[in-house]
Parts: sequence; C-alpha cells; structure tokens
Amino acid sequence: MKSFFKSFVKSAQEVKNVRCLCVTGLFIAVSMVLEFFSIDLSFAKINFAFLAIAVIGMLYGPTVGFFAGLACDVVGYIVHPTGAFLPVYTLVAGLQGLIYGCCLYVKNDSHSLIVKNNLSGGETDITLYFRAVIARLLDVLVINLLINTRLNMHYGFIPDEAYGTAIVSRLAKNVIELTADIPLLFILLPAALMAYNRVFRQKSSPVHS
Repeated sequence: MKSFFKSFVKSAQEVKNVRCLCVTGLFIAVSMVLEFFSIDLSFAKINFAFLAIAVIGMLYGPTVGFFAGLACDVVGYIVHPTGAFLPVYTLVAGLQGLIYGCCLYVKNDSHSLIVKNNLSGGETDITLYFRAVIARLLDVLVINLLINTRLNMHYGFIPDEAYGTAIVSRLAKNVIELTADIPLLFILLPAALMAYNRVFRQKSSPVHS
C-alpha cells in the first residue's frame, strides 16, 4: 500500500521533466488522431484513443495520467465539438488516466509475475500484460459500465430505464470491444516502452519495474 501512494509522488515529480511534458503532449495529440480511426459498428464502437492514455500512464504514472486524461477530453471537445461541454465527463476522463497510471506505471515497486517454461527452462515476465488486462477491465467496468451509464441516463443520452437493465444492455458491447482492446495493449505497451527506452537511451529495464 505504501508503494501505491508513493507512485503518486513519483508521478508528480515526473512533471518537472521537460521530456515528460513533451512526450505526454505528443500522445495527447496521438489520441486525437486515433479518434478519427474509431470503428462504429451497429452493435459496438471500437475506439482506440485509450491506447495513448495507457502509454502515458505506463510511462509517467497516475498523477500525470489523471491530468493527461483531463487534457484529452478538453482538447478532444475542441477538435470534435459535439453537443454541450459537460465538465463531469472531463473528470471521468481524468479517472480513466488515473486507472492506467495506477496499474501500468513502470516505476511502481512491485513483484514480478514470471512464467517458467519447463521444457526450455526459460522464463517470461508477464507483469505488464497482467497489469494491462486489469487496467482495461477496470476502465470498462468502472468507467464505461458504472459511471458513464449513470451519467448518460442522468443527461438523457440513453433511454430512461432501470440502471441494472442499462448496464446489461451495454455489457455485450463492452465485451466485444475488450476482444480488440486487450490484444492491442499487449502489442503496443511493450513496443512503446522499448522504443521510449531506446530513444532516450535509458538503461534497459524490465517491463514491470
């Protein structure tokens, strides 16, 4: 628990680094571009913008992730203005960044999850992949299903029906999205971390911390 709260302090200290501000700004811009490539199916909408927030959270932690989420929502509204601007949704976007920062921050002090191959004797660190699954599940369950469902009902964006019924009706859509989201995280996060370390010539580090 102590290391969990310490990660917020470490993340806040990242803001002092010009590199953090530049990379975060870059990925906020990337999230805007990814919005254009959302796939709107009749039964689900697959949006890739969360990938940029996940990378920010992984690199710079929950504090930076929170403010990056806020910035993404504000900039996103400026770039794609639809309807009225509702600050409560901006706060929810910040919570999304907070979730990815808490789960994925590579400077967290935690134990590794190692899978050993009994045949070859080799070991594989799956910590980042495990964290990615937890982060996306929390995002979907807490943000999409619970909070956004309640807000959408409150503001009349979905039919005025029982809260539980609305959640069930949205559950299938989110499960479909997860089947695309999690593999993308598995590919992008390790690649982004490796590229970040190479570009800034950091000492090679495991993907978990």
